[in-house]
Amino acid sequence: MTNRVADDPRIDPRIRKMFAKAPPTLLPNVESREELLSLAGQSADRSLDTAAFDPAPYEAFSPADGLAISTRQVTSQPDGNSINLQFIVPEGEGGWPCVYYMHGGGMMMGSCFDPMFSAWGRLVAANGVAVAMVDFRNAVMPSSAPGIAPYPAGLDDCVSGLRWVHDNAAELGIDPRRVVIAGESGGANLTLATAMRLKRDGALGLIAGIFVMCPYLAGEWTGEEGSSALENAGILMDARSNYGAVAYGIEQLHSRNPLAWPAFASEEDVAGLPPVIINVNECDPLRDDGVNFYRLLLRAGVTTRCRIIMGTVHATEVMGLACPEISRSTARELAQFCADG
Repeated sequence: MTNRVADDPRIDPRIRKMFAKAPPTLLPNVESREELLSLAGQSADRSLDTAAFDPAPYEAFSPADGLAISTRQVTSQPDGNSINLQFIVPEGEGGWPCVYYMHGGGMMMGSCFDPMFSAWGRLVAANGVAVAMVDFRNAVMPSSAPGIAPYPAGLDDCVSGLRWVHDNAAELGIDPRRVVIAGESGGANLTLATAMRLKRDGALGLIAGIFVMCPYLAGEWTGEEGSSALENAGILMDARSNYGAVAYGIEQLHSRNPLAWPAFASEEDVAGLPPVIINVNECDPLRDDGVNFYRLLLRAGVTTRCRIIMGTVHATEVMGLACPEISRSTARELAQFCADG
């Protein structure tokens, strides 16, 4: 499949220029997780464009001035494994509202310490909130957390990190009454799954809100006529393969587990969640995942709103360098949502 970014007139010209020569991510269909891991070992480049992980332009775009940045080690349950949190807080007296953030990468790859994600965390924190970015176990390529594992490892790590943040709120200088969970793409999957896990555990009081961008929720897409999976196939990626489902948990897909694949959530699963904001991108194969979940939340009586950002591709908000004003605007919106509690 050719790269459709360069030729699609809907897409912001700056994005077209940035990705004009990048091939779309075409993940193959695979027979087993073992085959998938073999293929992943042959091509371990995590980025569409290696320049996306050069720290210098991200440090210039989102400097650390006025921020204190540290790494905290957390023991995750029930496995007892170690994970890291990148903690970014404005310099000052404390009592900050806190965004607990889960990075994208299809639950398969990436790290919150990658320059693009670190820059995004700084951009949010610069608006007067603390940001705790969890580096959970990926399903295919390791983050800073040792090892790889499919569902529920990443979700367990995200929930454990959130509980640690609450337990250490006083030392961290955050207001435990104003903690919102957030994430993009695979991180949005984990964000919504974390909320539903908290509901099942009777612990929804740990979060004041949920903010997700371009969520990756369904696990499989047939490319039906009129769907975003078909309309936007080849714009950065093509979602129509079983690669992600096999990587994270094909058994969970077959059993329709909403904690692995939130597209299977029922009204009962989401009823009672705190306020939710969903951002989706016009030219994203996964656009319908977010829109459909928004409609589910409305039916369940959850306070929610959804915004479609025109002219953008998957995860434009977090890229930073592509459309800076969109990134800054979304960072401000997330920080304000968090501050409002």
